[in-house]
Amino acid sequence: MSTKKTRKTPPQPAAGAGQPRPARRSSSSRATAGDGQPAYGRVAADLEQRILKRTLKPGDPLPSETELASQFGVNRSTVREAVRRLESAGLVGRAAGTKRLRVTRPAQSATASSMSRALTLDDVTFIELWEAMLAIAPRTAALAAAHARPENIDRLELCIRAVETARNSEGAVGGVVDFFGSLAATSANRVLVLAMQPVTRLLAPSLRRMIDRVPQGRSRIVVAQRCVVEALRKGDADAAQAWMTRHVHDFRRGYEVAEISLDTRAADV
Repeated sequence: MSTKKTRKTPPQPAAGAGQPRPARRSSSSRATAGDGQPAYGRVAADLEQRILKRTLKPGDPLPSETELASQFGVNRSTVREAVRRLESAGLVGRAAGTKRLRVTRPAQSATASSMSRALTLDDVTFIELWEAMLAIAPRTAALAAAHARPENIDRLELCIRAVETARNSEGAVGGVVDFFGSLAATSANRVLVLAMQPVTRLLAPSLRRMIDRVPQGRSRIVVAQRCVVEALRKGDADAAQAWMTRHVHDFRRGYEVAEISLDTRAADV
């Protein structure tokens, strides 16, 4: 008696099995992209590039959280963290009384502070700062001679008077820092303005110490700066550069007289 063999039917795949699943949005702002960068970092970097390339211009509203989350395929929490980074960098902000974020331009003072922090963290020394000043300040003075207007001269004179009449070294150094900042502004070169500010800020503590220890230090600063201003008034770029070179070299002599080691790190003062 023959028996029939029954053919077993293979199990059928469940509905949807073997089909590609739709990509899910990252549930965490710290999820990483293929390059290992956190998702919020990728979003922030992309938006920063749009701002730097002027795709998003100062004053333009930033797309909403929902729009950005949709564009980048991330959660709104990731977008918020990315936007916080842009706010910290001064690239976006809110106008007084408004909630809408707009593209902004970082203030020069904020940029200078950021550069000062970076230089301090990099353990720069006073000799490095002095060398940078020697490279920057004389050429700045020469350019200022070519662009100086009466109002620029008046501003520089006010800075010199602040150095001369200050009751303490802190006030005098404030006048010195303002003088160099105003000189850079007179040069009409924004790169020099940004380069000068962090250098003079980091040199300020050592200048205070030098003025406190060297009785003639303040008077020598005043004389040199008045000679620079006189050269600017005459439009004499060569004289302005020469006097500023002497002025910066005099800073170093003042440090030596005050027994301030130029190998000292800016962070240690």
